[in-house]
Amino acid sequence: MLVLIIVAALGVSSSLILRELIVRDFGQLTEGEMEDRVYWVSAALETAFEKSEGWNREVVAGDAVWALLLGIESRVKDRSGALVMDTARALQQLSPASRQRILASAGFDPERGFGPYVGYPLFLKGEQIGYLEVRFFPRGKRALFVSRTNRLLLVSALLLGSVAVLLSIILARRLTRPITRLARAADSISQGNLHERIEPAGSDELATLSHSFNRMAQTLEKQNALRKKINANFAHEMRTPLAIMQGQLEGMLDGLIPNERRLLESLLEENLRLARIVANVEELVQAEASALTLNRLRLPLRPLLESIALRFCEACVKKNISFAVECGQEVKVSADPERLAQILINLVTNAVKAIDSGGTIRLSGAAESGGCRIGVTDTGRGIAEADLPLIFERFYRKGSDGLGLGLPIVRELVDAHCGTIEVASRPGEGSTFTVWLPDRENYHNSP
Repeated sequence: MLVLIIVAALGVSSSLILRELIVRDFGQLTEGEMEDRVYWVSAALETAFEKSEGWNREVVAGDAVWALLLGIESRVKDRSGALVMDTARALQQLSPASRQRILASAGFDPERGFGPYVGYPLFLKGEQIGYLEVRFFPRGKRALFVSRTNRLLLVSALLLGSVAVLLSIILARRLTRPITRLARAADSISQGNLHERIEPAGSDELATLSHSFNRMAQTLEKQNALRKKINANFAHEMRTPLAIMQGQLEGMLDGLIPNERRLLESLLEENLRLARIVANVEELVQAEASALTLNRLRLPLRPLLESIALRFCEACVKKNISFAVECGQEVKVSADPERLAQILINLVTNAVKAIDSGGTIRLSGAAESGGCRIGVTDTGRGIAEADLPLIFERFYRKGSDGLGLGLPIVRELVDAHCGTIEVASRPGEGSTFTVWLPDRENYHNSP
């Protein structure tokens, strides 16, 4: 409302300035016209003097009446300063009816004064023959023009102000209505109602904001559901070995279960399982903090890929899996060797698990502008399209006996290198994980 009122005020101010300019120019125009009329009257008087060879009062009276109709009250004096004729005497020579018509037409009031007279000398053949003294009286047309201009300005100001106030109310309501809905929806989400959505209206910026809000709410809802599932999985992973250990220990203490080696080995196995869970969680925490401890080196990539393939040789023999390394000897990568090896081990471990029997795992590397691209491709079971957005979430697993921390650790380590990781997969055809790591000189990560 304030903005529109300011705009209206600027418009009215512009109208005032324009009105002043118009009135001023109009006044200058009328003044110039009055000066021209004075010269007309002067020329007529000088011509009448020449024809009459002196001042003829009847002729001068006619010129005075004509000057009155032009808006000029006049006095004519001879060269000695004696009054020859003035407007009042010229009017007295007219009949009452003619005088009334002349006064009404000229808009002249004989009883009202209009300021001092201004003198103009009269000449004939280079010799002064007298004086013409004039003063202008206001004409009704000029006053009518000014009054109508003021009235039009007042009406336009009131109309523009009213329209500005009305539009401000309409626009304010239109703007605040979706904002109010957004505020209520945000309050509802802050209280835990992640099902809240907004119905976008129109295609303006507020509608775009509503779509963004709905996408945010949908993402929060998915993340919340996934978090609950992750917590349940983690609790289950911890609860199962603890319950087994508790039951066996209580049975041994009560004498219900004999203290045999095989039972102790079972307890040790459950204990190791707990240790693996704790180690995986600790590894994830270390991966999150790895950006502070990276020891980046410029190293050849092919020997590292070959060492990873050799490390999984025994596991691949059992499943009849063949390894292929496709990487040039000149390809180098800027990375922390230990962290990069950890990334590749986790990806290859998942690839081995994805292949039931018989298949190929291909490790590839290629230098690119500004970085290096590393790929791990398998011909295993693949990943369902619905699971692809979730595989990098913590504790998320789909038909796996793991804890669901391998890929989250990989993502954290890649992020620590300021790189990216992508996955492409088709169920039944296999998966390809692609890691891109920037060169050291392009790496800008300030711990």
